[in-house]
Amino acid sequence: MFRTTRVRAAVALVVIALSTLISLTLSPRLGLDLRGGTQITLRTQDSDTAKADQAATDRTIEVLRQRVDALGVTEPEIARSGERGIIVELPGVQNPKEAGEVLGRTAQLTFHPVTPEGQKPAKSLKDESGQRLNLGKAAMGGSAVKEAEAQLDQERGSGWTVNLDLRGDGERTWRELTGKAACHPVGDPQRRVAIVLDNKVISSPQVDESLRCGQGIAGGKTQITGTFGQEEADELALLINGGALPVPVETVEQRTVGASLGAEAVEASAYAAVLGVTLTGLFMIGVYRILGLLATLALACYGLISYAALLALGATLTLPGLAGFVLAIGMAVDANVLVFERAREEYLAPTGKRGARSIRTALTAGFRNALSAIADSNITTLLAAGLLFLFASGPVRGFAVTLGIGVLASMVSALLITRVLAEYAVQRWPLRQTPRLSGLAGHGWVRRWLTERQPPLMRYRRQWLAVSALALVVAGAGIGLRGLNLGVEFTGGRVVEYEVTRSVDVDRVRDAVADAGHPRAVVQESGEDRFTVRTGKLSDGGEERVRAAVAEVGGEAEKRRDEMIGPSLGKELRKGALIALGAAVLAQLAYLAARFRWTFATSTITAMVHDALILVGVFAWLGKPIDGVFVAALLTVIGYSVNDSVVVFDRVRELWAARSGRLLSSTVDSAVLTTVPRTINTGMGAMFILGALLVFGGDSLADFALALLIGIVVGTYSSLFTATPLALLLERWASAPPPKPKSRGKAGRSTRPAARAGDNGARV
Repeated sequence: MFRTTRVRAAVALVVIALSTLISLTLSPRLGLDLRGGTQITLRTQDSDTAKADQAATDRTIEVLRQRVDALGVTEPEIARSGERGIIVELPGVQNPKEAGEVLGRTAQLTFHPVTPEGQKPAKSLKDESGQRLNLGKAAMGGSAVKEAEAQLDQERGSGWTVNLDLRGDGERTWRELTGKAACHPVGDPQRRVAIVLDNKVISSPQVDESLRCGQGIAGGKTQITGTFGQEEADELALLINGGALPVPVETVEQRTVGASLGAEAVEASAYAAVLGVTLTGLFMIGVYRILGLLATLALACYGLISYAALLALGATLTLPGLAGFVLAIGMAVDANVLVFERAREEYLAPTGKRGARSIRTALTAGFRNALSAIADSNITTLLAAGLLFLFASGPVRGFAVTLGIGVLASMVSALLITRVLAEYAVQRWPLRQTPRLSGLAGHGWVRRWLTERQPPLMRYRRQWLAVSALALVVAGAGIGLRGLNLGVEFTGGRVVEYEVTRSVDVDRVRDAVADAGHPRAVVQESGEDRFTVRTGKLSDGGEERVRAAVAEVGGEAEKRRDEMIGPSLGKELRKGALIALGAAVLAQLAYLAARFRWTFATSTITAMVHDALILVGVFAWLGKPIDGVFVAALLTVIGYSVNDSVVVFDRVRELWAARSGRLLSSTVDSAVLTTVPRTINTGMGAMFILGALLVFGGDSLADFALALLIGIVVGTYSSLFTATPLALLLERWASAPPPKPKSRGKAGRSTRPAARAGDNGARV
């Protein structure tokens, strides 16, 4: 055993040392919602000449990368999402209008001869002055241009122009094209050459009268003139140099976060995390004394390991990701509580003739007996995180990544680091002489109160189920009567958040937005002197008018957040959310059916659906938005609900196997009463963290924390008073025999006399 402990200690030291090294040498990648900037999601479209497949999308990314580099953005990120999706992240860009125009333009540059009247043209377009020109087939495209440069023509005073340097066949084609145009008299439209960009004539210069027929312009040099300003000339040169997109693109999503909002989010989340972890640590120390202190140290190591794992994987840390990082602390607390509560039972259980059990052997038995429940509960949470990663988009995927990493790190923290520290501590003289210092030598007040009264909870199982049914009716009424306030990412549209410099009533802001041409816009307060404006289709020009209207009544209006979701993406995200929820139910059911009896699995899934519907109903009554962050919270609640029910049914299965002669209702009562302390202690630890996020985590995380707080309360109730009563009713139709007792195998694993062969020794 001592050798095993030394091996665990060595592994723990290696993990901590490696995590420290990674944390000191690598820098985190912050998402745009934390550092500020713009994210644009594009989707390639089929054209008449090309199909928007994966290869075309990859070529489009290369062109976009050249354009972004030309914009001078620091550390841009461009990545493909699926077969047709492209995500472009532009840190520090607060005005996405220019970037969106540059990225979204196909930039198909072509050079056309002008055809005479009466001849069928290849296309007919208006020139710069609005007169229609009949154009022949394109003589050459933008690929013939070697370089384009914006330049101010100071000699002739013609303003800004774009000089083109042609290459290869382009030089010859240009000479032939201008030579044919020179054959027509001065003033004849056919003496012009039309330069077309994205089906719009940007310049149609007439060939100089000094050129003779067939002579043409040699040297491969030409110039695009027009009424350009410097910005327009620079943009045109940028597009020509970057090249044309192989296929057209559509902007389906656009998010802009102000730099100040990102900095505030980081500061608020860090403060909430520190406060939540501190309160949780104090709570653990108060309940479990020395072992609680060691578990708190292990939680600090959890934070280090999780952070290092994020850095090593190169994951992008988003605001919901921070929430997942903090939330996973609750999973680490849960594992520690499960171990310590089982160790308390082992230490305080009657031992018969073999003498009193030591703290060390009780702790070892606690880790062994809690392993099954810890594994089951963490696997169900990982299933929820995996589904969220597969079907979610944007920052919510960051939540799934950090939650998954956090769950794995929490298991390392609880089952490895806590165990090493605890096993070392219980072998020291102070704890051997004064076991109460360990926190294992006495039950908490909740367990003592329940043990003294032994309430027959399952006697009232029909009443508990009636309360659950009533809660579902109230939640359903909220959904039916109030409806769901679907967020902009599910409905499509645009939501912009402004911060004003003087206090103003929301009704005045609402009236100002209506006067700006958007009477149906939803205007809400989002904090002190902050307002969100949510509407359907809103152009950049329309947004500027709305901003001016808000500034008129509220002083200077700073845009802190800007999100635009196209209708096609909104429909796709709704579908993805429903698939994620459906897959979560099926995945949890499949796993639970493999691990438990069908009655237990069905009851757990029913309780999970009960919790999800109540949470949705509460948000419907409150008018809270149902968006991607809510879906993340909902899937987390699903994992938490299953987690709680798994712990209860794991104890039911264990006690039922050990007490095959007793009534099942009595066994379920014992299982519920013995798991209540764990449920309360775990819930308190998570509520400290979520309460800190709710109060100090900022507006962005308030609804997320509220959803999880509601989910914890409802999930705690349903695991005890919905899942277990329902399982008792379903067992009437179950034909499978009771579970068989587990065989211990090795001697010395239990020092308590067994009632029968294979008795695991559980007592209440």
